Amino acid sequence: MKTLQVLLFILLSCGMVIPSHAQYNPDEIEANEKSQLIDSITSILDVSYVFPEVALKMNKLLRNNLASGAYNKIKDPQKFAEVLTKEVQSVSNDLHLRIQFDPESIARRRNAALSSEDSIAFAKSRLQRNKARNYGFQEVRILDGNIGYLNLIGFSNVDEEAGATAQSAMNFLGNADALIIDLRQNGGGSPSMIQLITSYLYGPEPVHLNNFYNRPRDEHTQTWTLPYVPGKRRPDIDVYVLTSQSTFSAAEEFSYNLRNLERANLIGETTGGGAHPGGTQIVTNRFTIWVPEGRAINPITKTNWEGVGVEPHMKVSANEALEVAQITALETILKRNKDKGEDTFGIEWALEGLKAAKNQVAIEEAKLKSYAGNYGPRKLTFKNGKLHYQREGDNEYVLIPMTEKRFLIEEIPYFRIEMLQEDGKVVAIQGNYSNGRSDKSLRNGQ
Repeated sequence: MKTLQVLLFILLSCGMVIPSHAQYNPDEIEANEKSQLIDSITSILDVSYVFPEVALKMNKLLRNNLASGAYNKIKDPQKFAEVLTKEVQSVSNDLHLRIQFDPESIARRRNAALSSEDSIAFAKSRLQRNKARNYGFQEVRILDGNIGYLNLIGFSNVDEEAGATAQSAMNFLGNADALIIDLRQNGGGSPSMIQLITSYLYGPEPVHLNNFYNRPRDEHTQTWTLPYVPGKRRPDIDVYVLTSQSTFSAAEEFSYNLRNLERANLIGETTGGGAHPGGTQIVTNRFTIWVPEGRAINPITKTNWEGVGVEPHMKVSANEALEVAQITALETILKRNKDKGEDTFGIEWALEGLKAAKNQVAIEEAKLKSYAGNYGPRKLTFKNGKLHYQREGDNEYVLIPMTEKRFLIEEIPYFRIEMLQEDGKVVAIQGNYSNGRSDKSLRNGQ
């Protein structure tokens, strides 16, 4: 016993630490932190959650489970956050409401408030993240047939740079004959960007988009289209909005607004079902909670999409939605142009190509091989089961069959190849162009 006491004295004198089961482990969560966390969460929900009666039920569940020891075996803080999220959502059915284990971001936010230097660094970091995402504007292009396409992965808050990005995107699309807005990977964001983009789809007369109620402030607000936007408005353009199960929150508001205003056709899947705006609050040094503080109240339906999502006009899988929207848009424009007696060649060209790519024709290998050969500056070769096209000095491309005699090239949408035959034999190939022009190349030896 004396020897043990002497050894312990030596170890302590040398500054060595004796391991203890009571020592703090940052990878675990102890009983006292769980209790503090539940106390803070219930206080926040009691003050801020949009429905006070639901907050009472959630708080009762959390406190009862804590008292009964239901959480005793949980040591992993990440797991504890996931369990708490499932429990509050089991009562509220509110997918916005979630608890997260995120000590790093909490530290960054708190450090940003300590000094002007940290605050500036935090703001710069956020700005850089927004720029890296191009403020949500993932892709802007003109599809075949003059269909505008906007792939929007988030609704950024409208500041100077986000507003300028939106302005550039909408003006780039200003001469399209139809507009497809892709929200299939859009998880939400700010109503201010919804307001700005929607304003380009209407004239200068204000249109009532949505109402919001905020519980902590006991405040009702409204959003309307803007009386002025920089650039070209398109109140006349056909609009198609693509949705998926991942379309959520502000992206759902955008879809819901336009659906009920009968301003857009929705194509895709029923959306996620989150209609309660709010924000992240710090609960403890290691945990945050995203609290829905308000609710949307549509001026037409007098309700919202919470828990049910926004139902599209045309239900198709998310993977098919773009193709279906393109075909629908082109068919609508084609009918309108025919009714007006306007030229339809370009629309028919685009529509034919889309349908051919969707339902590819199968051609026997022997037939494809018979097409191979040299045609002046053009050459057709058969390899790997496909027919390839190459013009002298240019790249080689795979030909996609439209019919037994006509082919398109995916990389060159304005150009197609047609086999010209005499007495059952190919004697030339003809290049056809989307502007109506064509040129012919005789097969060598003809």
